Order: sequence, then structure tokens, then C-alpha cells
Amino acid sequence: MRYRTRVTAPAAALIGTAAALSTGIPAQATPRTDPSPGPETLGDPVYPDLGNDGYRVSAYHLDFAYDATTRLVEATATLRIRTTQPLSRLSLDALGLDIRSVRVGGRTAAFEQVVEKLRITPARTLPAKARVTVCVDYTADPRRTLPHTGWVATPDGFAVCCQPNSAHTVFPCNDHPSDKADFTFRLTVPGGLRGVASGRLVRTEQLDGDRTAYTYRSRSPIATEVVQITVGDYVIKDRQGPQGLPLRDVVPTARAAALEPALALTPALVQWVEQRLGAYPFETYGLLPCNSDDPQAFDFTGLETQTLTIYKPNYLLQEESKIGSHMMHELVHSYFGNSVSPATWADLWLNEGHADFYGLLYRYERGWPDSKGMTTMEARMKDTYALGDQWRHTSGPVAAPNAANLFDSQRYVGGVLVLYALRQQIGEAAFSAVEHAFLERYRDATASTEDYIAVASEVSGQDLTGFLRDWLYGTKTPRMPGHPDWTVTPVQPSLAAPRSRRDGHHHDNSATL
Repeated sequence: MRYRTRVTAPAAALIGTAAALSTGIPAQATPRTDPSPGPETLGDPVYPDLGNDGYRVSAYHLDFAYDATTRLVEATATLRIRTTQPLSRLSLDALGLDIRSVRVGGRTAAFEQVVEKLRITPARTLPAKARVTVCVDYTADPRRTLPHTGWVATPDGFAVCCQPNSAHTVFPCNDHPSDKADFTFRLTVPGGLRGVASGRLVRTEQLDGDRTAYTYRSRSPIATEVVQITVGDYVIKDRQGPQGLPLRDVVPTARAAALEPALALTPALVQWVEQRLGAYPFETYGLLPCNSDDPQAFDFTGLETQTLTIYKPNYLLQEESKIGSHMMHELVHSYFGNSVSPATWADLWLNEGHADFYGLLYRYERGWPDSKGMTTMEARMKDTYALGDQWRHTSGPVAAPNAANLFDSQRYVGGVLVLYALRQQIGEAAFSAVEHAFLERYRDATASTEDYIAVASEVSGQDLTGFLRDWLYGTKTPRMPGHPDWTVTPVQPSLAAPRSRRDGHHHDNSATL
């Protein structure tokens, strides 16, 4: 079967513990005479302070121990990195973490926390192309008030929702989607609680003091922004999806029966999307209805954390016609966003535009009116087209966001409009071929808007560079192929921008809600 578990080593070898990751600095490496501190940015156009250069992370091992009495997390993050230049100092993104110690290549390293950076000075300079481990011991409080946070505190533990720039409030990391890495997670919890993370369970240990340690490993690399780690009073509900795909839902025990109708929808959703985008790209899929009724617990309805989509539980208690379209939106993110991650945050439309495109197609095929009462893609796109110039004025072009308007509707249904225009221009068969080629070429990697334009041009046999750049970067809405009668409403400068995450929203700008 396509989803057969790969067994390549004994379980102990799969764990990826800190000891196994500690390879140290190669003895034969000769340090250059001109080492320098690594740059504390990757130059993202939306979040210019995010990420760090001078190295790349190949693997993370996160060892979390949750104390139900103090409600704190004692943690060790072990990163396996490869330097790209000689480094006298390197940095990780980190905010709100109480760092106790740092070791580089097994040796104690000096460190300081400055704003949202953890600056690390190793005992000796790291040469270029060195493979070395960085081990950080720290304590985290999921309830700490921070300028932004990836923690979701619940009555019985926590979950995480890190998108776009908050993974480093959960663990020190190179917090940018362009530096995807392998992950293992070891979660130690007291009796009565369960620890779950992205990937598959590879080991369970019974420990002294009525504690259990659960270790998870991801088969595919993960961008820091879509990591999931959760602890709570959960029941694990397993079922089989198409082609033997293991489906795993992580459900608050007290809500399991009430949530079952929504959870039971997943196999059919997977079957539908596989018919359009190919085999599901990961080892498992499932839902995590987070055990919190606090409307401020997190500012979205669902978030596509890899292999385990987190939801507000009460949303999933509605009938299928109210939730099915958005469940498809989040599932499509397994392809666009998780398997193929954005090269920069300016490329977010690739994630959200595609998720809304297929989520709306699913809605209209099922005959469910959308939030505007429309029942066809053509009607919704005509309505969106009319808003095109206004949205470009208030929210910028589709592929040119800033931090304040990143999650505006322009990246969602505005992105759908671009994909609809492309399909109109090249035809449905060629459009489908473009989608498959893009997903295959950049699977488990990152891709930019220019990468998508290049694939679309290559596969369609047309030079679509000018066409797509006009749609993605132009300040005026181009003519819609096949619809010469569609018109754009003149800009009204007094109109406010579409609501954004800064207003307490996020995926709630999705047209699938």
C-alpha cells in the first residue's frame, strides 16, 4: 500500500535523541581566519527580522516534560545544523523562553537573549560546512503573556499554533518556512494525560512517578510554522482512509461522541482531494479539536499543522454543509503549504489561494451556498473580480503583502481569482497538469511565486510570465479571459481594507467559511 509504514531501524534508532544527534565538530576541519557572526535574518520581505543565516537546520529533537501542577514545560531542543560559512557566533529565534544552558558540539557555549534572538557563542569557531549539534535547555510557560505566542493554553495542558512567526515562542529555532527540517518529539506527561505531535508514534515509555513518554517522528520535513505539539486528556480515534492511509484524530475525551460526526467526514474528503491533486503526501492525517472554549484561545477556526489540523471544537459541532468546505480548505494545505511550503511569506497566496480554490470547488459540487449565497465558482469569481481594484488599493497586490495585511482576504479569495484566471487562460486539463507538476517538483521543499510561474509556463507550453505577473503584482485588475463582460468597480479610497489577522482574525478570511 502507498501508506505502508517504513521500518528501517529499531525503534531506539528512530528516536533521534540528543545523544544520537551529537556529532560534534569534525576534527579535521580547519577554521578560516575570517569568521564572523551569522546574519540574524533571512531577509524575508514580510518579516525581515525572522530567521537566521550562516547555517541550515537538518533536524530538531524536542524533548518536553509537562508538569500538571506548575503547568510549566521543562524542555530541551536539540538542533542538528550545517554551517554555510565560518561562524564565531550564531543565533536562533527565541522569545519568552527561560534559557538555562546552551551546548554546541557537546561543549558549553555562552549565550544572550536579545529581543527575539538567542545569540550563541560557541567555545570555538565553527568552520564552514561543519555538521554540529546545538542543544538548548529551557523552561516555557504556555500562559505567559507575550507580544505574540504560539502556545494555546487549555484547562488540561496545551496545544500550539505557530503560524506565521511564533514557533520560536515554543522552541528555539530558525523560524522561517524556507528552512524545513526533520522532527522528532518526546513528550513526557503525567498519568491521565496524553502527549501527541506531528508525525507517527514510534515509541511509548512507562516512567517512574506515573508518567508516560510518547515519541513521535515525522517522515517528511516540517516548516516550523506548522509543527503541532499537544498535551491533554485525549482519546485517539483511528480509522482508515483511502488506499490504506492511517487517519488519526486526537479528541478531548469528554467531547469524543459529540465530535464523531465531523471526524467521520475525513475519509471522503481525502478521497475527493486525491482525485484532483494526487496521493496524500504524508504518513497520516487527522483533526485536533483543541480542548478550549475560550473564543480568544486562538484567532482562527482551523490551522493546518502538519498531519494534525487544529480546530476550535465548537465549530466542528455544526452540520456538514457548514463545515465541509473549510475542512477541505485545511486538508488542501497538506499539499499547498505543508508539503510545498512558501519560500517567503510574500508567497502566502500559494497556500491560501489554492486551499480556498479547492475548498470552494468542493462546496459548489455539493450544492452548498457560500457565505454570499452563491452556488457556483463563476458567480463568486465575478463578484470577487468586481472588488479587484479596491482590494489592490487597500491590501496590495495578491503576491505583495506586508505584515499588517498578510492575512487579508486578498491572499485567500484574491488568490482564487488568480488561479481561476489561469485556468480560463490555459484550459482545465493544462491547469490540472500544472498543479500536479508543481506539487511533484517541490514536494517536501519550498517554492516561490516565480517557481509557480515557471512551472505553469513550462507545462502549458505558453510563456505565462507577463500574464501571471500582471495578476499577482499589478496595481490594476487585468481582464478576465473568457469573460469580456466582467467589470471592475472603481476604487473608493475611503473604504477600509479587508479584515486582517491584526484585527483578531486569520483563516476566518477564507471564502470557505
